[in-house]
Amino acid sequence: QVQLVESGGGSVQAGDSLRLSCVASGVTFSRYSMGWFRQAPGKEREFVASISWGISSTYYADSVKGRFTISRDNAKKMVYLQMNSLKPEDTAVYYCAASEQLVPKLYQFWGQGTQVTVSS
Repeated sequence: QVQLVESGGGSVQAGDSLRLSCVASGVTFSRYSMGWFRQAPGKEREFVASISWGISSTYYADSVKGRFTISRDNAKKMVYLQMNSLKPEDTAVYYCAASEQLVPKLYQFWGQGTQVTVSS
């Protein structure tokens, strides 16, 4: 059974940093691309960042480029999202997801999410 569990969310001030973590189980982690998505209240879920399996190519939404960094540790079956210079508009529930695709378009597995709240 595939399980993704996020952690690291919290309440911070604008300009602060947070690092989200996601641990995977039940999958051959090194063969899955991983992504982070977020959903703010009243809005649709949106893509934040992804990292492919293999050469770990990374992709970012324009809104977070230069502030957020996605990384992975295949030995620990973990993916991270380092978030710097946080803004109030980054407030959302953040979800970790896994994709079988090298360049992920569709994600087969999702975590339950972790809340990030950024106050001004």
